[in-house]
Amino acid sequence: MTIIIRLLFNALGLMIISSYVSGITVVGFYPAIIAALVLGILNVIIKPILIILTLPITIVTLGLFAFVINATLFLFAASFIDGFNVDGFGYALLGSILMSIISTIGNRWINGSNKKD
Repeated sequence: MTIIIRLLFNALGLMIISSYVSGITVVGFYPAIIAALVLGILNVIIKPILIILTLPITIVTLGLFAFVINATLFLFAASFIDGFNVDGFGYALLGSILMSIISTIGNRWINGSNKKD
């Protein structure tokens, strides 16, 4: 149940991001749900592999290369989802940072509401 709530929260966050960032377009709520699902799958499966493969450059850049990996995955997801469009790498970088913030806030809120006192 919490996975569905997180998915819906991330889809809503993606729609909010698209309304404020001009280079990111989400046509409706259904493409936002698909995009949030694909981004979640990419972050679980592909991102750890990319982090391991790029560990030397990530260490040299003091971890800042992780932002490039996040933006690349964000841009990659937008490249094959109809109704979700990112105009360039800069917008993908901004969108991935904002999406990380929204996802973190949502996860903390969901985890806090699930605790039984």
